[in-house]
Amino acid sequence: MPPAKSSAEAAESRNRDEAAAMAPDARAQFLTMFPSIMLPMFLAVVDQTIVATALPAIAASLGEVDRLSWIVVSYLVATTVAAPVYGRLGDLLGRRRLMLVALGIFIGASVLCALARSIETLTVARVLQGAGGGGLMTLSQALVGEAIPPRERARYQGYLAAVAVSSNAFGPVAGGFLTQHFGWPSVFLVNVPIGIAAAFLALRLPARPGNREPFRFDVLGLFLFAAFITSALIALERARVFVAAGGYGFPLLIVLAAVAAVFLIWRERRARSPLLPIPLLQHAAIWRCDAMAACHGGMLVSLITFLPLYFGIVHGTSASTTGLLMLPMTAGIGIGSLVTGRIVSRTGRTAIFPSVGMTIVASVLALIAFAAPFLPPVSIAAIFGATAIFMGSVMGVVQLTVQLASGPKQLGAGAATVQFSRSLGAALGTALVGTVLFATLAATSPEASAGFARILEGGPGTLATLGAAERQAIREGLDLAFRNAFLCTAVFSGFAAILAWTLPIRRL
Repeated sequence: MPPAKSSAEAAESRNRDEAAAMAPDARAQFLTMFPSIMLPMFLAVVDQTIVATALPAIAASLGEVDRLSWIVVSYLVATTVAAPVYGRLGDLLGRRRLMLVALGIFIGASVLCALARSIETLTVARVLQGAGGGGLMTLSQALVGEAIPPRERARYQGYLAAVAVSSNAFGPVAGGFLTQHFGWPSVFLVNVPIGIAAAFLALRLPARPGNREPFRFDVLGLFLFAAFITSALIALERARVFVAAGGYGFPLLIVLAAVAAVFLIWRERRARSPLLPIPLLQHAAIWRCDAMAACHGGMLVSLITFLPLYFGIVHGTSASTTGLLMLPMTAGIGIGSLVTGRIVSRTGRTAIFPSVGMTIVASVLALIAFAAPFLPPVSIAAIFGATAIFMGSVMGVVQLTVQLASGPKQLGAGAATVQFSRSLGAALGTALVGTVLFATLAATSPEASAGFARILEGGPGTLATLGAAERQAIREGLDLAFRNAFLCTAVFSGFAAILAWTLPIRRL
């Protein structure tokens, strides 16, 4: 009697059978679908990079510098909550319908963001924008998985990577140009014509029905998840205040987050139609991939958020110049994803690329944390550009592995776990790095923290109006604060490397 196959071997055998049956039609199906999913994916990726270069201008206009990271984090929180909802509803009701709903919410919220006149109202508008944006990447990835067999998906990851290249490259340059010439609201208004075009293209998608299984929406699970993520993020924001002045707010928020997490897991194990697919998340390959996506999201979005501040405040670059300095890194990520997809398609090997790539990234980030004060901005941009090629080795492999392990009946739920995990990691990671950055400034000296706020609100030229002693204190405080911030991103990369090296599914 032959020995039982392992889950990895069974998945690989199923993968080969699907590929043999569907390969002749894969290219035609993908090229028919690609124009309709391209713009939603573009919007999902570009919204993270185009806003980053506008952050200093938003701070100067709206004030409340210490809450600046919430413009990014609030969007990520909403996409984190929304991703599993879209994934589950897409499986049940059909993905074209959900794509149109997501685009409508995203477009309307973009207009509200442009009209905001305070950090609080902008944060609320960003939450609504994330409620739409959370479905764009999840549904796009699931639509590809719906039509293309696993081995063929690796080949077509190159096309998807081309979208990532263009959107990552477009974001910081366009954000800097629009901010400098038309004001920061324009970075949100540009979503409106692109989103309308994406909606018209989405109408060309085949109207496949959902699986029509009985469904009862998990309202309690959604509430518990929102309570967990919100309390955890607010706790991170309040951590630096707790360190400086004590109080009960921070410990109570930590307790609330822990209690919400426990009840969330209890609820999801018993719900008839759970928001989070716990059985999927128990699969060794899936939970490792999701954790890797979370670490990668925390590292990448933190860098995209705080590097423009570093260039603008420490080196005094304009918004347009900052966008150009961000271009090597954002383009490098897309190039790395494109190259990885091509190699995976030819060799079938997957896990080796993020394993090696994230090891290199963690090492470089640790080195640049100490070397950055001695390097000119162009050299820093070049180093990040080269390193970003290895950063691009993660998400394509993660998506392919999760889709393979999930099986055809749970593609939407599997794709949603990746988007959910990446958004969760990005939100928590960005909040943590922001807390480390501002807490280091506050701990270094009150002058450094206050000077940082004045520079953000008044521009880099404010530094020249300060006394010599105050300028020196601010520069030393900034060097230490950004060193600790870069070290945080190196830790995220290190954890991602460990997870990649231990993936049980290592080839298609």
